[in-house]
Amino acid sequence: MKKHLFEKKNWIEHALSHNVERVITDGELRERIASGKQLRIKFGVDVTNPLIHLGHAVSLWKMREFQEMGHKVVFLIGDFTTRIGDPTGKSKTRPERSLEEIEADAVLYQEQVTKILLDDSRVFEVRRNSEWYDKMSLNEFLKLCRNITHARLIERDMFQKRIKEGSEIYMHEMLYPILQGYDSYVLETDLTIIGSDQLFNEMMGRHYQSLFDQAPQSIMTTVITPGLDGKEKQSKSLGNFVAITDTPEDKYGKIMTLPDNLIIAYYKVYTFVDPREIKEYETQLATGINPRDIKMKLAKDVVALYHGEEEAEKAEQDFVRMFQKKDASAGAQEINVVTGTTIIEFLREVGRADSNAEARRLIEEKGVRLDGETLTDPQFIFNSEMGGKIINVGKRYFYKIHFGA
Repeated sequence: MKKHLFEKKNWIEHALSHNVERVITDGELRERIASGKQLRIKFGVDVTNPLIHLGHAVSLWKMREFQEMGHKVVFLIGDFTTRIGDPTGKSKTRPERSLEEIEADAVLYQEQVTKILLDDSRVFEVRRNSEWYDKMSLNEFLKLCRNITHARLIERDMFQKRIKEGSEIYMHEMLYPILQGYDSYVLETDLTIIGSDQLFNEMMGRHYQSLFDQAPQSIMTTVITPGLDGKEKQSKSLGNFVAITDTPEDKYGKIMTLPDNLIIAYYKVYTFVDPREIKEYETQLATGINPRDIKMKLAKDVVALYHGEEEAEKAEQDFVRMFQKKDASAGAQEINVVTGTTIIEFLREVGRADSNAEARRLIEEKGVRLDGETLTDPQFIFNSEMGGKIINVGKRYFYKIHFGA
């Protein structure tokens, strides 16, 4: 079993406050905890994208906290509901996926979540909602539908958004919250820990549990912070994230691109550093200390949480060597570039990408830097003023730029 991070002393107050946006309802959850019963905590995912980033990890660490106090996380793989696709945050209907794709991504997803969650069978259980939905008759499903109104379903924010935009809402999308809600009843969930965008669906869980004489689950929503660009929340499509599977060097490097005004917010949300220490950093920033120094501490603490102190130290040394001491040029390959070349063309020419799509993905995942600054624009164009600068791709490949005609 992984090393324990949380102390039992005063853990309830910490669990119900740190990185928590709201609890529905606080009183119910406290009563459940006080009963001494092992809580069943639903963690449901549709495996449309197996990549997990720090934003997702907030809820996972909260579940880990409950695990360390003896409660069980039920990891629900939505292999049935993935075929439908949750419309959360989507302006278009999600494409249908094959069972083979779903199963392959489910394996990758489980590998990632168990980098944070304890995978001991006493506190971790894996289920698939095809277990009950593949066996459910049409009559049984219609009985579920009879207990919810169209007016209530259409209240969902993304449905209202589509209506205002004049976009279509397909019936299978309308039914999705019913399926997610019924999952809670089948699993006899006591608690679910989610991002606020899933609140509507999980309130459906409380509805069906109450309807079928089961104590309704408590719902905890966790805080959401902007991504590395300081704008939208972390998202693969925006490339503004730190992935759980990133190397220590890449995690460190990505954190160092963070806007200075988000340093303290990231410290509070993405580390378990003593709040008094974080307050001291906040004071130092307010009194004029170089933000880079605090940001380096943040990057090191984030890496240490996932990879250990030794790897964090190595990542910091790598960053200092490459970007502060500017000695990356010592081992960099000399490359002649034609003015007007795009970054995508460059990545293909040096063999770091086999296609435009792969090159674009490297850029979106913040894997390309110019003299230490992350390149985020796939349309970036080289010009002669960049002669002598260093392009690095990932942590291993460095190119010193020269210009021809």
